[in-house]
Amino acid sequence: MPQLLGIAIAFLAFMTLAAIVSRFQQPQRRLPILRRGFATDTAYWFFTSLITERVVRFALAITLLPLPFMLFDTPDFERLQYGFGPLSRQPYWLQGLLMIVLADFMGYWMHRAFHGRSLWPFHAIHHASVDLDWLSTLRVHPINEILTRAATALPLILLGFAPIALAGVLPFLTIMAILAHTNIDWDYGPLRTIIVSPRFHRWHHTDETEARDKNFAGLLPLWDILFGTYYMPRDRLPQSFGTSTDVPTGLFGQLLFPFRRSTAKQKATKSTT
Repeated sequence: MPQLLGIAIAFLAFMTLAAIVSRFQQPQRRLPILRRGFATDTAYWFFTSLITERVVRFALAITLLPLPFMLFDTPDFERLQYGFGPLSRQPYWLQGLLMIVLADFMGYWMHRAFHGRSLWPFHAIHHASVDLDWLSTLRVHPINEILTRAATALPLILLGFAPIALAGVLPFLTIMAILAHTNIDWDYGPLRTIIVSPRFHRWHHTDETEARDKNFAGLLPLWDILFGTYYMPRDRLPQSFGTSTDVPTGLFGQLLFPFRRSTAKQKATKSTT
């Protein structure tokens, strides 16, 4: 109950803040509070916070469980928590910064992988919001979260970083993710190529053909610039959002959607053999 209350309070706080920030948006580009998909995204806000986060933590624990047996002469879970080797001896603030950069790099490639044919059904759910705003942030399939977090955490821990060093920056990363989905057209001016802005990420979510499969970075546009996926025209803004993939509109339909598509493909394959 206390956790549910905290999630509800955070929901109301972000909604109030978003309403204030939206005053900076051009009137014709503002969204009503009860915009399309509001009920589904609200359901995700609570489902992701209460269910997905627990599932992800359990999956990560299972994934990381063998590491103390593989890395040390005697299993030492506390040693794994506080890191090992040269990197673990760096100040926590420096470890945190290095991990953010490396995690963003790995997150970039995982994001690109989720735009591939095999993983797209899981990620299409996040792109199904046709009215994109801050509340769309947590519309994420649990499989999407599990694979992305595992692919990011495992290399960092194997390098010897102390996972505890990330504790101080996680709230910042969460706020940045919500800000990136906010319905405002900020691009941060001279910092537009330094840090992900709402405009940068809105181009990623648009269904306009020329911007498709662009702007994968979660924090640093550097990766998109280096690998040829950066797209930020200065003379216009994205006009429409969503995906041509036929994603169901409700929470439970979306959770089952990738598996139904997989079953349908298997049946189609069998019928042609």
